[in-house]
Amino acid sequence: MVDSSSKIWKLFFGSGSVTLFNTLRAFVINKLLAVFLPPAAFACVGQFMNWMSIGQATSSLAMQNGWVSLTAQNKDNLKTLHGVWRGGFRITTFATIFTCVLAVIFCFFGPLEKMLPGVHPRLAQAAILFALPGILATNIVTIASSVMNGLGLVRRWAFIQIVASLLQMAWVAFFLYTGRLSVLSVIATQSVVAGFFAARVAAQAGFNFKTFRWAVQDIRGPWVSYAVMGLVPMIVAPLVLMFVRSLVGTELGWNAAGIWQGVYKISDFFASIFSAVLGVLILPRISREMTRESFSKEFYPIFARMMGFTLVFCIILFFCRSLVVSILLSESYAPAANYMPIQLLGDFFRSGGWCFGMVLIARRETKAFLFIEVGANLLFAIATFVGIRLYEMNGPMMAYALENFVTLVALMIAVRRLKWNTP
Repeated sequence: MVDSSSKIWKLFFGSGSVTLFNTLRAFVINKLLAVFLPPAAFACVGQFMNWMSIGQATSSLAMQNGWVSLTAQNKDNLKTLHGVWRGGFRITTFATIFTCVLAVIFCFFGPLEKMLPGVHPRLAQAAILFALPGILATNIVTIASSVMNGLGLVRRWAFIQIVASLLQMAWVAFFLYTGRLSVLSVIATQSVVAGFFAARVAAQAGFNFKTFRWAVQDIRGPWVSYAVMGLVPMIVAPLVLMFVRSLVGTELGWNAAGIWQGVYKISDFFASIFSAVLGVLILPRISREMTRESFSKEFYPIFARMMGFTLVFCIILFFCRSLVVSILLSESYAPAANYMPIQLLGDFFRSGGWCFGMVLIARRETKAFLFIEVGANLLFAIATFVGIRLYEMNGPMMAYALENFVTLVALMIAVRRLKWNTP
């Protein structure tokens, strides 16, 4: 028991250290944007980043959890493993081509002026075209690091994550300071160099095109559940965020939308830490066959530590929220500190929901996961619509806390109802 606990803490702090680099990357990029842009322009960048999130979801089919889980399940059977990789690679290739075609059509026929107010249509078109190789590179980084995680090659996973973050920060900083690309184009292309690096590291571990090409099998069936579980939330969530941002901008002004964007970005920093750590702690461990008793021994110690760590983190952020806003954003976003307490409550519930959500993903409980995930996003949208009219700027934060509390309860119930192998 002591050895198991020690291993959990070792993985927790090891993955947490890597995640700090990802958080640092998000912080540096966000800080640069907040310094260079006023709140209204910051909100427009947030809209564009949501577009990119949708593009990444449709091109990769949001199967990063599948790359971890299926690799972990089959790593002892190379023939099957290579067939799984080939199937995933081919599905992703078709999805990427489809996404590029849609993006080009949207680039020239979409209502860019309305969706990105204040941005010249030519700059928006250039950014969308630049985003295509940027999305491909981001997918390469995500898939390569996920496979290393699934194989148990934690050092290679960490190496990809850390260096990719450093390269992205350097790219954004260089082009923002030199002004050689528009802000949107800089965001669109930040992963290009990192993609080449990640592909190289993964190839040295045996995850390369030659492996896909010479695989005897072409296994695509298991990918369907992961694609659906990943794709639907990664499309629905950005759409809901775009709706909320537009609603706040229309009802309370686009400066207010920028303040809300700043508050939500801080939550994103928070979520990125815990989702990355949980991806290392839970997915490879829960993906294999196990009984209810063995699941409880594996999962609940992780859950207890995660919630305890989250509570301490939330308390620290609560008392230091003005400093956090100043550091992560800028003085122009100082009012964001007034809205963080309610948002932090939602962050606490969200981290717990991530734990149970990872279990449903690992067990491929597609229907339950999608029902809860889509329902949660719709609840957030509806609660925000009502909340703005009742509580104005506090409305979106109250809706966020409500959404994550309901989601946590629903996920806990879903996990308790799972069927496990009998001893």
